[in-house]
Amino acid sequence: MPQLHAAALLFDMDGTLVDSTALVESTWAGFCERHQLDLAEVLAFAHGRPTRETVCRFLPDPEQAAAETRRLVAHEESETTGITEVPGARALLAELPPDAWAVVTSASRRLAEVRMAAAGLPLPAILVSADDVTRGKPEPEGYLRAAAALGCPPEDAVVVEDSSAGVQAGLAGCGRTVVIGSLDAYDDVAPRWADFRGFRVTDRQPGRAGVTLDVPEPVAAGPVVRR
Repeated sequence: MPQLHAAALLFDMDGTLVDSTALVESTWAGFCERHQLDLAEVLAFAHGRPTRETVCRFLPDPEQAAAETRRLVAHEESETTGITEVPGARALLAELPPDAWAVVTSASRRLAEVRMAAAGLPLPAILVSADDVTRGKPEPEGYLRAAAALGCPPEDAVVVEDSSAGVQAGLAGCGRTVVIGSLDAYDDVAPRWADFRGFRVTDRQPGRAGVTLDVPEPVAAGPVVRR
């Protein structure tokens, strides 16, 4: 069985640990309807990026963008309908030592807390949110902050992502990046799995840095996995 070893695992949240697809799409659909924008174009840009960056990209007026960002954030933080775990995420996180993982999300801290709870997932000791960075994904700032907070050299961590912006951030910040979901644009540089079913922690010894996972055969093989 293939194995994945890392000093720390740095997870994205939406689309990686938490399935919030229906809620996210309906939220942006309302935004597009209000401002006569193309939903497909907005979703393509928004995936993996902070809400404020997407709003500012499509609404050039600063006051209008600020008001719309507040509206969207308030809606997101109050709505949890349809939010679930990505299959296998809860079981995997329950096995991981607290010092071996973090979440790096383009959501606000409050929204991350709401969605992780709604999906029945534990909060990590280290959570880097959109509130904590000046430059969101695809910039690597969030992943570099998380690795530093865990005391892990970035090159020894593995980033787990589902979006193009997130994968770019992972590759730029840490190098070793894996993909969860259907994003196939990086299949030549990153292994990819549909979800976390079959992931199992097999090696975590006291005093020894890192964690080793047994993982299923990936949908797309990449250089991070060893056999």
